[in-house]
Amino acid sequence: MTKKIAETIETVEHNPAQCSQHMMAVQDAMDILSGKWKIMIIGSLSFGKKRFMELIREVNGIGAKMLSKELKDLEDNELVKRTVYDTKPVTVEYELTEYGHTLKEVIGSIAQWGSEHRKRIFGK
Repeated sequence: MTKKIAETIETVEHNPAQCSQHMMAVQDAMDILSGKWKIMIIGSLSFGKKRFMELIREVNGIGAKMLSKELKDLEDNELVKRTVYDTKPVTVEYELTEYGHTLKEVIGSIAQWGSEHRKRIFGK
């Protein structure tokens, strides 16, 4: 946990109004990143541009219809950019926007925690 986050949490513990604001901010983030797939899609795109079928392969278990929906939601929230190239057949690539890149640290922290949790619980 970064020093700034720890200081914010410590301050929130002593201030109900700040706690309320903090929880509203958490809710806003959860509303945008909710569901089973969005964080995984952002995690995949943090490694660079991907075509639709590359995302299908990397985001294990997601279907085409769900991936389309989630990518659209991420586009609407300005986290993902969709680029259509005038080729035959048409090529479509997805990438994180500059704003989407601000989530890389968050996703990286989640991945690190998940790795440590897996080791703790499963010994792997």
